[in-house]
Amino acid sequence: MTPAARISAAIEVLDDIIRRRRPASDALKDWGLSRRFAGSKDRAAIATLVYDALRRKASSAFAMGDESPRALVLGMLAGLRGMEMEEIAELCSGENHAPERLTEQEARSLITFDLAAAPDWVRADVPDWLWPSFAASFATEVVAEGQALAGRAPVDIRVNRLKSNRDKALRDLAHLGPEQGAWSPDAIRFLPGPDGRGPSLQTEPGFFEGAFEIQDEGSQLVTLLSGAQPGDTVIDLCAGAGGKTLALAALMQNQGRLFATDLDSRRLAPLHDRLARSGATNVEIRVPRNRGHEALSDVMGQADLVLVDAPCTGSGTWRRNPDAKWRVRPGALAERIKDQAEVLARAAKLAKPGGRIAYITCSMLPEENDGAVEAFLGKHAGFAPVPVAEVLALGQGNFALLARFATRFGLQLSPSRTATDGFYLACVERGA
Repeated sequence: MTPAARISAAIEVLDDIIRRRRPASDALKDWGLSRRFAGSKDRAAIATLVYDALRRKASSAFAMGDESPRALVLGMLAGLRGMEMEEIAELCSGENHAPERLTEQEARSLITFDLAAAPDWVRADVPDWLWPSFAASFATEVVAEGQALAGRAPVDIRVNRLKSNRDKALRDLAHLGPEQGAWSPDAIRFLPGPDGRGPSLQTEPGFFEGAFEIQDEGSQLVTLLSGAQPGDTVIDLCAGAGGKTLALAALMQNQGRLFATDLDSRRLAPLHDRLARSGATNVEIRVPRNRGHEALSDVMGQADLVLVDAPCTGSGTWRRNPDAKWRVRPGALAERIKDQAEVLARAAKLAKPGGRIAYITCSMLPEENDGAVEAFLGKHAGFAPVPVAEVLALGQGNFALLARFATRFGLQLSPSRTATDGFYLACVERGA
């Protein structure tokens, strides 16, 4: 496919996403299945065009004066990729599957691409209904935070301490251009290429051998700072596919008891193979028999640490899921707040006297972060917040600089602040 034909395809896929309010991955998959002539490079290029257009959906629509899929793609080419109007016009010939020629209005908009009068939420590419919450977290830095969330994300891996170390992994992966992570002692980073994609790490021998797992450095950090120690009894209460479970097992050096569970048992399925590859031997997966069944009834009040990777709106992962921010609706935030209260109440029953709960979200919204912790403390008088300085001191590294990003109860990471996904961590401790 020609570059122009790829742009036409991206407009077509984007129309499907917006019109049917469906995940971008589903629309791209269906497009590829129905057009077998498109090779893997074509599909990758089209996906990057689509995701880039979604990253800048609000700002492109404002600058172009049009919310159509065509306007969003053309606006992205100018606003994100820095293409001149003449370059874009050459791609829009209307011939051989290329987009139709530019209108006079489109040409003027691409020349000026003016956001000077745009509201802050537009310049930040954040949904307007979420803007008050988002702004409450970042004050004067809020537009820069939104713009960072609209950028492309790197690919990070966590070196598995049970099987390797970072120096060895850097040597083994040198052909892929790795960089040492800035914060986590186990992190290695790969920057996206011109096509917006990172290297194919899941085909590397080290991946099959369990030497590393793909995991954002922010996710690694909040797990490190949860304070898990060798010999502890630890519960990963919302384990999902087990990324943090595996990190906890490595931190605990396979010593102690580590339980992994999730209310949605289907999400636990990938964890079995990942555990076998990782060399973790202290993990016990607890699968609920049905909704409402407590799979951890025999360890109530025994946990040194309960890690709660809470369900949330996922605003901190918008770099990786740019379509998600435009599909989330106000009712979803209220539902997630309810879910967070329920899972924290469940965690409270599992923590022993002197034990702690590490509450984690991948959210940038205060209602899901400090707000959830405040609500929990108001209902559970036996718990108290752990000072951020104490949390940072438990992280098996020098994390004092992260104190700059402290909130009332916890710590807020973000692409602009820490060059990670947007993660929040707060720890609360049960009285002895």
